[in-house]
Formats: sequence, structure tokens, C-alpha cells
Amino acid sequence: MCSDQQTPAELAGHPGRLQWNARYERGFAASFVPHPLAVWALAIGPPDGPVLDLACGPSGSALLAAEAGRPVTAVDVSDVALGLLGAQARSRGLSGLITLIQADLLTWRPPRGKYSLVLCTGYWDRAVFAAGTAAVAAGGLLGWEAFTEAARQARPGLCPQWCLGAGEPAALLPAGFELISQDDVTDGERGTRRRMLATRMQAGAEARPRTAGGDMRGAAGAGMPRPDPPS
Repeated sequence: MCSDQQTPAELAGHPGRLQWNARYERGFAASFVPHPLAVWALAIGPPDGPVLDLACGPSGSALLAAEAGRPVTAVDVSDVALGLLGAQARSRGLSGLITLIQADLLTWRPPRGKYSLVLCTGYWDRAVFAAGTAAVAAGGLLGWEAFTEAARQARPGLCPQWCLGAGEPAALLPAGFELISQDDVTDGERGTRRRMLATRMQAGAEARPRTAGGDMRGAAGAGMPRPDPPS
């Protein structure tokens, strides 16, 4: 359900909350355009089940999934971002499908094996990635995008720990996952980001060998178009 957020006491002075609230309060106009990974993943057709959107912000991806009839859990440290998303969900008649959770992703953990699609399209932390992979149900999809180390050339102030290392995040996928695609998306102003889509295989399935191009195109990814880079 969508409702006005009451900030937990432990998050009141959280630096991330204050930083992102300030950004969203300074005349920010949310577009609510879904991320290309969400569009692609939902087009592939994950199994029936709920969607988890981590570090969601005012997420068009959460709205897209809800419009497809899927229950969505949207998690962010910013109550302002969640408020924007909640208001938009209400205006579209989707409030019954979207649960808003204000939390610090470094400490919050989702249930294991629950979600048919887990998305995180603007945040990187290895422990959060591990928790995200664990939350994917059998046959479900994991979509992730974050800045690479190369992004620091365009954004020198970007913290190294917020950036993907070589081969990440695909290199950190645990056993039982199959990579569908991993590509770098170059943006001269914002910096290079890496976009990955993977699937947790059903019990008994075997992963296909990695191709020279870096993809492991199994049944989930074969023949599917790649998402267009975000504008």
C-alpha cells in the first residue's frame, strides 16, 4: 500500500536521506519513465510474483510493474522520493499494488527467494547486491545498473566504493544464476554505467557456457532485443 511516510527515528539524520531529500525537494520534476532494464525484464516475462525495486527513487519502473498487475515493494532511504512515487501511484490507481519502505539498504534485507524480478538501477554495494541475488525466486530475473570505475573520469567526486570493478556485477553472481546480458552504457556527462540482466535458474537446470562476447544467452535471453540506452 502507498501512504505518507513516517521516517523511522534511526533515519532522521541519515546522511543519505538528507542528501537525496534535498535533491528531490529542489524543484525536482520526476519523469516516472521506467528504466530500460525494467522494460526489458518485464517483456521477457519473469514468472508470476512480486517485484522488488531497490534504491527506487521516484520510480517509473515500480509503476510499470504495478500496471502489469504485479505487487511491488519499493525501497529507498528518501521519504521525499517515496512520497513522490506514492502520490503518482495513487493518481494512477495503483496504490494497492505498491508497498513503500523507507530503509537504509546497508542494513535492510529482503526475504530470500521471494521476488520474480529484483531491480536496482542506481546504486552499488557488494553486500546489497548479495542480498538482492538472494531475494530472486527460482526462474526470476535480476536487473542491476551502476557506475563503473571509468565514470570517475567524468565525475572525479564519485566515491570509488560506489563504482563497479572489472567484470562486476556479473562476476559476483552466485552459483545458480545465468547471465543474459552485461553491457556498458557511455554517457559523457554522467559517466559510464554498466547494465546487467541475469536469471536464477530453475532447480536442475544447467548454465550455458559464456560466449566470447561476454553474454550467456540461455533460453531466458535468446532472441530478446537489448534495451535502448536511457536518454
